Amino acid sequence: MQDIIYIKTLKRAEHTVFCVEKGQKTYYDPQFNKFIPYSSGQQVKRSMIEAICDAGNIPTSPTTFLFDVDKKKKINEGEVYGTCDPSDIDQLFGGWMKAIKGGGSRTIKRRSPLSISAMRGLHPLLAGVSKDSSSFDRSEKSNNKVIVRDDKGNELSSEEVRDVLAGKDRSLTRKWIPESNKATGYFVQEVAIDLRRLFSVKLDDFEPEVSEETITKLQENGWLESENVFGKCLVAPKSVRDQWIPLLASGLINWRITSNQARTFSLMETLAVSISHNANKVASSIRAKLTEDGKANPVVETELNGVSSFVTPSAEAYMYVNNVDVEALEKAEDELVKLMSAYAYEAKPELV
Repeated sequence: MQDIIYIKTLKRAEHTVFCVEKGQKTYYDPQFNKFIPYSSGQQVKRSMIEAICDAGNIPTSPTTFLFDVDKKKKINEGEVYGTCDPSDIDQLFGGWMKAIKGGGSRTIKRRSPLSISAMRGLHPLLAGVSKDSSSFDRSEKSNNKVIVRDDKGNELSSEEVRDVLAGKDRSLTRKWIPESNKATGYFVQEVAIDLRRLFSVKLDDFEPEVSEETITKLQENGWLESENVFGKCLVAPKSVRDQWIPLLASGLINWRITSNQARTFSLMETLAVSISHNANKVASSIRAKLTEDGKANPVVETELNGVSSFVTPSAEAYMYVNNVDVEALEKAEDELVKLMSAYAYEAKPELV
């Protein structure tokens, strides 16, 4: 029985920003002396979880935020945790950790069954950043409302504002946004699905994954007691697996970075997806190849033994490739559903 499914995805992004808060993140490649844009694994994970929930029209589970107020009535941030309940689809696939300050209750944590890489350039020569400046100009409108405040927060009158602007070349209705990095190029991302833990939660008295109350709730909802290589566990019933496997497959194939800015939106279209139980082969299936003149070309292997590769028509604009299919992503979803549905989740190790 093959326990892990590897997925490698090739996307193309154009003039976009993956991260909003601090601009486009980059890392330095010392061999090619370039800064390469990337999206962190945490950001990719969040986008995938959102895509999984969207596929089933399921709201994400609530998050609990704790705050502490000291004797001076100062509010300090405390712990943050989710429901820690695998009955919630985003918790089951995303994992959790709940550690309460003071040790009043036991720490519970579950590692996600999805190992998720950062999305980074396929090759240093095939991805990069450019600088871009922009402006916010509303000076042509006569109905703008302009408020100028003094150092105490009081609004100045029109006459006082004119006084402040006297002798200054300063517009109050035009804002210049300094240059920032924009990402363009071919990007790859990998996911490893650990089928042994995908639909199971471990029952361990010393390192618990769920609370006693949650265990009781799961048993009442039909979760089955079983055992895998990690020890005793509860396994989601087949009815839950049959409902959530297609949603998981859809999210893993159709995700995209959802936090890029509206003014730098990119479809980030998927060019190819490779699926295999062999990590080395799936890595080779989508790669770049250096030419004698120092250039790099993207390569997608469509006939690699032990790998199922799916190539979309968009790829034809950027590389020579065979077996392009307008239904490539739908077929990739079907392949994932088939592989995940075939796994013996309820079997004990000696029977696998």
